[in-house]
Amino acid sequence: MPSALEQIRSYMEKEEEEARRVDLPAWLNILASAEEYIVNYERIGSIGELEQLNPVLAYVERSLELLQGEPMSFWMKELLEEVLAWSETAKGGSRLDRIGWQRQGINVFVHNEGSADLYLQKSTDSAGDRRRLTSLLIRTHGLLGQYLRGEVPFAANMPLHGPVDEGLLTETELARLLMALNRCVIGAVSEELWETVAADLEACVLHVSLGTVPEGDGLQRRLRRLRTESIRRGEDFDGELAEVEQALKKAGVEKGLEQAFARLNDKTLWYVEAALSEFSLEEFVKMMLLALRGADEGTGARHISFERLMHGLYYDYKGVKKINLYKKRIIEKVLRELDWAAVLEGGQHADSPHLHHRVSREKGNTDTCFFGFVFSPAAEKLIDFCVEAEKSPLYERAVLMLMDLFGLRRDAYDRFHNEDEYLESMNSSADDKKVLLSYISGSRVLDIGPGGGVLLDLIEQELPDKEAIGVDISENVVEALERRRRLERRNWRVLKGDALNLTESIEPGSIDTVVFSSILHELYSYIPFNGKKFNLATVRAALQSAFQLIPVGGRILIRDGIMTEPAEQMRRLTFSDPEALEKLERYAADFVGREIKFEQVGPNEVRMPVNDAMEFLYTYTWGEEAYVHEVQEQFGYMTPSQYESCIAELFGEQARIVVSRHFLQEGYTLALQDRVKVTDDAGHELPLPDSTCLIVIEKVSGS
Repeated sequence: MPSALEQIRSYMEKEEEEARRVDLPAWLNILASAEEYIVNYERIGSIGELEQLNPVLAYVERSLELLQGEPMSFWMKELLEEVLAWSETAKGGSRLDRIGWQRQGINVFVHNEGSADLYLQKSTDSAGDRRRLTSLLIRTHGLLGQYLRGEVPFAANMPLHGPVDEGLLTETELARLLMALNRCVIGAVSEELWETVAADLEACVLHVSLGTVPEGDGLQRRLRRLRTESIRRGEDFDGELAEVEQALKKAGVEKGLEQAFARLNDKTLWYVEAALSEFSLEEFVKMMLLALRGADEGTGARHISFERLMHGLYYDYKGVKKINLYKKRIIEKVLRELDWAAVLEGGQHADSPHLHHRVSREKGNTDTCFFGFVFSPAAEKLIDFCVEAEKSPLYERAVLMLMDLFGLRRDAYDRFHNEDEYLESMNSSADDKKVLLSYISGSRVLDIGPGGGVLLDLIEQELPDKEAIGVDISENVVEALERRRRLERRNWRVLKGDALNLTESIEPGSIDTVVFSSILHELYSYIPFNGKKFNLATVRAALQSAFQLIPVGGRILIRDGIMTEPAEQMRRLTFSDPEALEKLERYAADFVGREIKFEQVGPNEVRMPVNDAMEFLYTYTWGEEAYVHEVQEQFGYMTPSQYESCIAELFGEQARIVVSRHFLQEGYTLALQDRVKVTDDAGHELPLPDSTCLIVIEKVSGS
């Protein structure tokens, strides 16, 4: 009889569907007939790829391949082959099959238990003690790994010692079986994962084979295991957990976490890391407590699954799995506003008609509950619209509607779908920003809008005697920087604050140098002042706010875009790209900062004001990916002389301009040299005008 691995390969090699189904063993027929694929999103790169293959069958094949290489006796290998062949069957079957199995009391949502029940119902390959042992190994397979992840208490693995008590296996035989089984189960997920957990797994197997329980297993250790990925990405687990402990006690939970999580001891959790690792520890704890309370309602449930929350949180962006930040940010806001007393009571936030959490059960299955969030139909459609509009100017309007629906501040949740790429691009500008270091004075430096933290890194590396602080209003920027700070053991720190009202979070006179590096044009473009965006009053407010932070002798550094002067100059642009004119027409229609004027004077040639030309060319260099954001931003908003006049009007004799110069960033010339030729009306080729200013303001007298 061919081995299970040979049967899978024979099935995969056949091209005709009917030929494939001839004389398949029961387990393979179940796996092959799956109409929906049940997988953990943690280790897949694209959700769309799941439609092209059967990931569960591929996983079983990998586990059987690993079994072939295990040095063990024939009877052990034969036993484990049967275990591995059946262990994922509860993830298979057609939709009708699965409905039928549920009606028979088979729990298809807890796949180890469901697979064991399917084995007992449909397999005729073994009998007696061998059959009971196979069923036990299927029913408990993966639980040791789940214990290491914090998803089950160690006691869930203790039935594995039963065959030793019964005399079916020796302690050594059980240990060999469990090590080999877990090698195949975990290694089929990832060899790297197996290497990471092998030593801990071996210690767990030793305890099971001896019938003992590891010492030191408490709630905090289990929670830490559930947050492994979050901690790896920089979460301050101990510090944040202490804050949660205090909040719970303040809400009347006398014994804090131990009391709040008392019901966790007998619960098995599913898909926790995939669904919750992107959320903060406070948000994680709130969701866990809501899920536990829901699980204990009615008859009570042993299993809590976060699978449906996981499915709802991810989608493919450009062929790659991405978290749905629209949903994530909305969930975060609702959880943040849900106080601990309401959490402990299992209540909903009264001001959230478009979102509520839900703990549900499948009909006839009281042993498993599902935790997730339900968005209103209007919210779901609007979120779907935002996803579809990501590459269109409609995106900005879609996001604004979403912000209005949930009461979110647009400037606090900028760049939803490409935040990681945006922060990475900001970090690539280190050489451009290095020039600022020469003008920093004093010991405390504040970087307004630090992006990916490149300037903070530079200050720490080049000026180690300085204390570097970043401030940003964006929740996701602050979170990302805080995680990176802990992970890389950086000395700088980051605060959440409003650039127009810095004294709300920072003591006046406490900062020696305030830096605005490529941020003032974003404030000008995005932040309304008296209800109007693209308002120079916003820039003035930001500078006045910064001026309050510095003492006499303190400095404000500005590095940002400028308009060239005289502004009435005209330029001719001749494009090498035949589609460039169409892109200019689209840009002129979409740009919201001001009217962009141009006149077509040739097949690929236009005549236009110099500053309109440069505003377009800046966006043209960024490419299509950034277009939807760049048409919302005006890079040049004042000429150098206008900047100097503005500073004089704002601060008068209290400040002097120490440095005022302007230059062209080299990257623009490199990006445009083969794409466009710039000339005057006489046809003389001209260099690009200066794009960027560097201004240093020093406070010379008190207010």
